[in-house]
This record gives sequence, C-alpha cells and structure tokens, in this order.
Amino acid sequence: MKRVSLIFFTFLFLNSIATSQSIPGLFNYSAVARDSSGLPIPSTAIGIQISILKSTQNGTPVYSENHTVNTDAFGLFHLTIGAGTSQSGNISSIEWYNDRYYLKVGMAVGGGSNYIEMGTKQFLSVPYALYAQTAGQVAGSAGGFTHYIGEQYGGGVVFYLWKDEQGQEHGLIVDIIELSTAHVWSNLEQTLIGSSAQSRWDGWSNSIAIVNQAGHTTSAAQLCIGSSNQGQTDWYLPSADEISLLWHNRFNVNKTLSTINGADLMSKFDLYWTSSETDNHVAIAIDFQSGQLSTGSLKSQAMHVRAIRAF
Repeated sequence: MKRVSLIFFTFLFLNSIATSQSIPGLFNYSAVARDSSGLPIPSTAIGIQISILKSTQNGTPVYSENHTVNTDAFGLFHLTIGAGTSQSGNISSIEWYNDRYYLKVGMAVGGGSNYIEMGTKQFLSVPYALYAQTAGQVAGSAGGFTHYIGEQYGGGVVFYLWKDEQGQEHGLIVDIIELSTAHVWSNLEQTLIGSSAQSRWDGWSNSIAIVNQAGHTTSAAQLCIGSSNQGQTDWYLPSADEISLLWHNRFNVNKTLSTINGADLMSKFDLYWTSSETDNHVAIAIDFQSGQLSTGSLKSQAMHVRAIRAF
C-alpha cells in the first residue's frame, strides 16, 4: 500500500460560543495529504480519523470522530473538528484549561476505515483561544489579569495573554507599524533550515535560526530581529500559531491602532509572513482576509512583515 503522510496546514478557528457549564468547540482544520515521495495526493477520497488525547501524546483519548473528505487538485482538504461522525467521548465536555491536549490524526486513502496513524501534535493556540473565553471564570480565582487584549503597552498592542503554572502573567505584543509591505522570507530560497525554524508556536527560536543561516543576508525575520521600534529590541517574526492568535484578535488590535498617531492597521487583504518554515523552498504565510495559513508560500515571495514581542 502506498505510504502517505499529512502536512499539518492550518489549525482551528473557533466557531462556537462558550457557556459557563461547558465549552463546545467546532474547529476548521486543513491539511495537505502527501505520498511517500512528498508529492500531494490530488483529487482523492480519503478517510480521516480525529482523536483528542489528554495529558500526553500517548494519553487517554477523550474524543474521537471520523470524516470522509476529498482532496483538491493540490492535495488539500478541509474538515470541521467536532462535526464528524462521533466514535467516542463528547468534545463539548473537554476542559481545555485544565490539562494539555493532543490532536492525533489517522488517514485512509480511498475513504475507507483502514486508518494509518499520521502523527500526533499538541494543541497550542486552540485551547488558549477556548481558555480565553473562560478567562474570567478561571483566572478570577487567581486574581485576574493586569493587562488586557487591545491595550497599548510595551511598544505595541497586546493581542494575547496567558498565565503560567506559577500564576505569572505573560503576553504577546504586536508592533504598531509594518516593517515592510513586500519582503522575501529569506534570500536563501532553496536552503532547508530544518526543525530549528519549523516551530508552529516559538517564533523567537525560528527567527534566530533564520538569521543564523550560513549565507544569510536578508529576511523577514532579520527585519524584526534588527528592529528597535518604540525603544524595544526583542522583536521577532511571529510563528504560525502566534500570528493566528493575532488574526483572531485583529478587531481589538486594529481598534487600538486606529487611535495611535502614525500606526499602521493590520491589512485585511494581504499576506503576512510567519517564521515557520515548511521545507527547503517554502514557508508558512497567513492570508489576513480569511485567517487561513498557507504552507506552500515560496520563500522568494514578497509579503507583509509585522514584528511581535513577548513579555
């Protein structure tokens, strides 16, 4: 049987409303199905099994569902997690704020039920988005947050907040201006950096790996790393998950940016680079109109660059 693989493409746009009793979730999920040679599997019916595991990547399944979908001419498919044929558990009863959760994906070419395990990835941005909807309830017992989404602070605008296990508050801040409206991901168009630049959540490490390449002269990451805008020197190019969080909170961010003299609104029609590499010649970008992440953007393409920093 042909060995197949999935390239995780974009995660999870929150599509439901939380209640005080439970957190129902519907997440749009997209991926590219590829064969053992790395080539997309186009125009094919495939079966997808989604499982959500608790605590570890080998943890107890708390929810499982099956889907039958069709890939397009590029091997891309879309589905909605939470809307498949339920096999076990209830997605509405998952307490996202109370543990770590992992997404396990199985695939069966031909749309059957002979699922081959394709890998397990930890949920990062999605539980955070769900957690945000219950932040008042959960964080209230810990004294709440000092900062807020949309606050002008730390050289930019706060677009995400969380607390660590010790109750210490952290956040992400987006710069008030565009560093470029047309810049390449890297001058090294065909050079693979590898895992050090492929994190979906750690944009700082990605950015450092990009600028430390042998032969590097210019990149979107370098624009951010080299920036001292608003007196801050720890800007970096956001990862795929970080810029997805920014997209989700674009209303709050743009509302504040509109009140700051000289600030640039986040463009609603353009593509922005992330620091997350896909392979030797492409990296991930986000369409700020739809919020959709694309893993197939050539590193030589010129796109918008917006820096972020963390506290």
